[in-house]
Amino acid sequence: MQWPEVIREADALGLRTTATIMFGHVDRPVHWARHLRRIRQLQEQTGGFNEFVPLPFVHAESLLRQRGRARSGPTLREAVLMHAVARLVLHPVIRNIQTSWVKMGPKGAALCLQAGANDLGGTLTYESITRAAGGVNGQEFDAAAMAGLAAEIGRSVWQRTTLYGRVATDPGRLQTACCRTASG
Repeated sequence: MQWPEVIREADALGLRTTATIMFGHVDRPVHWARHLRRIRQLQEQTGGFNEFVPLPFVHAESLLRQRGRARSGPTLREAVLMHAVARLVLHPVIRNIQTSWVKMGPKGAALCLQAGANDLGGTLTYESITRAAGGVNGQEFDAAAMAGLAAEIGRSVWQRTTLYGRVATDPGRLQTACCRTASG
């Protein structure tokens, strides 16, 4: 079964899903554009995606990179542009664009929030997948750090449910966070 069929089946069962892209390894921007277009088409058909999450390739411990078959991941500029272009391509059918602070680091995540992302994801204490790939982030990004990052770029922050409803909680107890500008 191909992934579009899996998404259609999940939607038929009433399950909500996440759209992603891992980019910056053997692919090129034309592949990214095709993937974004396909995600938009699927969302228009099913309405089942909660969010879109661009995941920059982490190369440091990758056998694909070690064997010379992949580049060393996207540039920071490419990663920020992916978030910005995703907002443009997927609006208004997918309202939430998540930046991975684990992949991007706090500074990169802040840039992505300024370029179109509106979701920081979760606190993920001791994340292991990206770290196993050689990533340097992912040990901890607690609620205070999330709130501080949002405040630095003029965003409000709140805890959200998996389906993007607001959770009434103290901002110091965030586990997942959405960010919006003061007007939106």
